[in-house]
Amino acid sequence: MAPTEKPTIGWIGTGRMGAALATRLLDAGYDLAVYNRTRSKAEPLAAKGATLVDRPVDLADRDVVFIMVSASRDLEAVTTGEGGVLTDPSVAPRIIVDSSTVSPETSAEIRAAAAARGSEFLATPVSGNPKVISSGKLTVAVSGPREAFDRVEPLLRALGRGVTYVGDGELARLVKIAHNVFLGVVIQSLVEVTVLAERGGVSRAVFLEFLNDSVMGSAYTRYKSPALVNLDFHATFTNVLLNKDIELGLAAGRQLGVPMPIASATGMLVAEAIGAGYTDEDFATLLLEQARRSGYQVVSENTPVDDGLAPETRS
Repeated sequence: MAPTEKPTIGWIGTGRMGAALATRLLDAGYDLAVYNRTRSKAEPLAAKGATLVDRPVDLADRDVVFIMVSASRDLEAVTTGEGGVLTDPSVAPRIIVDSSTVSPETSAEIRAAAAARGSEFLATPVSGNPKVISSGKLTVAVSGPREAFDRVEPLLRALGRGVTYVGDGELARLVKIAHNVFLGVVIQSLVEVTVLAERGGVSRAVFLEFLNDSVMGSAYTRYKSPALVNLDFHATFTNVLLNKDIELGLAAGRQLGVPMPIASATGMLVAEAIGAGYTDEDFATLLLEQARRSGYQVVSENTPVDDGLAPETRS
């Protein structure tokens, strides 16, 4: 792969996030070959110009292979399992870029397996969802060999607006865990103050408009506002997933000697929401539990609310 050449790309995992990210690489003109366990889920990418393959190992001759699968066991299966991308004895990708949701321990194991085959491995957890991706606002934390990062940075910047190299090894996994703990703390704080304003007679839409226009507003508070105003809890991230990440954050805090009392309290409230049955809906359902504790049932305000995620235009 000469510095002036576009690398050939392999992509493993075309769920909601994977398909949206792979599409951005296709739109940027990269040669993309794709594997997904359920082939039909990858077929829309073929219609956009991707080549479909039958096994992860069929991507072993690609310069760079991205992976986005659901869990540690899935990452093991598509890399070192039967037909995995690292199982061809004659060839392996130069760089593996993994954005899966996995433990640091599994990540380290796959990093070692990749090194044994002469492949470099980058941990690249992302922050966002398909709508964030389509708007060009995805962010990525990266850890692993700096040289490998420098080579794939243009690819990562094609995926979104923010790419941060955080160091070697599995540090990006810790960064993502800390990010998601903060996500939980912020949403719980947001539903508390929103319910406080509503109980005092201020509509949620009006309160959130004020907050989002103030210095306390953010892309995140604006993005969650439609769900809080109109009770649209189509899942972007569930309480179950949030609870898992808060627990990982608290475990990291114990290991590193960092007390996290606010995160701990938030974790208990998220667990309470799960106990109330809010397992498949978006974690913005924490609003419903906060209203219940405040003695009333919240209703939709049926008000148009800008989520701040209009796609960015490219010049």
